[in-house]
Amino acid sequence: MYPGAFVENQPDQPAVIMSGTGKSLSYAELDEEARRVARLFHDAGFGPGDHVAFCLENHIRFMPLVWGAHYAGLIYTAMSTRLTPDEMAYIIDNCEAKAFITSVYLQAPATELVNRMPNVSMRLMIDGTAEGYESYEDAVQASSSEIIQGRVAGTDMLYSSGTTGRPKGILPEMDNAPLEEAEHGVAGMLSLLMALDSTSTYLTPAPLYHAAPLRFSMGAHVLGATLLVMEHFDPGEFLQCIETFSVTHTQVVPTMFVRILKLDQDVREAADLSSLTMVVHAAAPCPVPVKEQIIDWWGPVVHEYYAGTEGNGFVYCNSDMWMAHKGTVGMPISCVVHIVGDNGNDVANVGDEGTIYFEGGGTFEYHGDKAKTAESRHPKGWSTLGDVGKLDEDGFLYLTDRKAYMIISGGVNIYPQEAENVLTVHPKVFDVAVIGVPNEDFGEEVKAIVQVANGVEPGPDLERELIAYCRTQLADVKCPRSVDFRDELPRHPTGKLYKRLLKDEYWAGHDSRII
Repeated sequence: MYPGAFVENQPDQPAVIMSGTGKSLSYAELDEEARRVARLFHDAGFGPGDHVAFCLENHIRFMPLVWGAHYAGLIYTAMSTRLTPDEMAYIIDNCEAKAFITSVYLQAPATELVNRMPNVSMRLMIDGTAEGYESYEDAVQASSSEIIQGRVAGTDMLYSSGTTGRPKGILPEMDNAPLEEAEHGVAGMLSLLMALDSTSTYLTPAPLYHAAPLRFSMGAHVLGATLLVMEHFDPGEFLQCIETFSVTHTQVVPTMFVRILKLDQDVREAADLSSLTMVVHAAAPCPVPVKEQIIDWWGPVVHEYYAGTEGNGFVYCNSDMWMAHKGTVGMPISCVVHIVGDNGNDVANVGDEGTIYFEGGGTFEYHGDKAKTAESRHPKGWSTLGDVGKLDEDGFLYLTDRKAYMIISGGVNIYPQEAENVLTVHPKVFDVAVIGVPNEDFGEEVKAIVQVANGVEPGPDLERELIAYCRTQLADVKCPRSVDFRDELPRHPTGKLYKRLLKDEYWAGHDSRII
């Protein structure tokens, strides 16, 4: 299915609503603009398998642009608006994009890119123009809305966030299925597991250029639902959106839960969330106390999954499953999970930790990087995202941390996620990162980097308090030996923490194990 399939029966139903401006597109309007975009690409000589790239904030034009590329059978790469011109230029060149579309909001970096895209023959800008760019609106309006004959479905090729070196394009397997027959895996999951349909309103509070928001939003359109898009996440506005638009489904990340729980009690109590039937979260492990509070407040509408942009496996649990196995990210669906030890074999005992591998999930490759693709594969053909975890006796998966974040202090393996989970729920902490920093005697030691809550005074007293608090719940070796305070931590708008940027600061001039 695709948006055009709903034009006959629900042409006037809102397909996209921007929560801040109230701008909207009906299904008929979304499909028409997507057909014009597809024809624009087609008439420029772009065919199935060709690449286009765009860098765009959450905007009313975002979904028509994506669907237009999809209708044309193209491989489309959405980029973060927080990238530098150097990072954008690298991705545009690496994905071999023939077109680049952006907005006047990003005019400054876009202008720097004009002469750094030798393979790009089409440069368009939304909401205005700059030197080297033509008007997106004019180009689309001048384009025909005639359906491309024999059209096949495109696919995304999104890039890893670059937390460890250069980002890598993740290319799923393409089958060149006719658009009208192509399946959408996320839509199937939304329908079967979360009961999303054409009567639903799906709220996305995160940037659409990120994998999960983009794919879930497209999945909502495949099912004929209304997509409500927040221009920027704000916890209070998020609750208000649910009430104002009678939101039924939404997806968040654990840091959003934390921000919402730290709102004033009167704000939380005033929120009418009765329309909610499904809240799904992923992207990072959620501290157990945080999820307990959310389920207690919102009811058993919380779903969780563990997967990656690579699409090589899927693990899922609902609220009841999680309450019976607190801390789990779920059970594998349509795949098998293996916990593999350092010897390359499945671990010997239930509950032993090791690298998580998927068997029987989707296939992918890292674009232009055979070595990285090979590193993700087990000799038996399984694939990994590089995470560490364990299985319990019922087959539920628990995440430990990213293997790359592991701290080795005096020969002891320490996963910083444990200390982060403890400190996150401290009332004086707004945000926290735990990393390994140089230590002459032990190689590394544990450090917490904290953004304090509003009105809290950082300093030595709070440092001692936080370390002592951590030690009440974890072994001393897992707790920070020191705490630094920052005005803000480097997080992606989706909530992903850029630990590499923090580590680079502390390891400058040292021989860091972890890049």
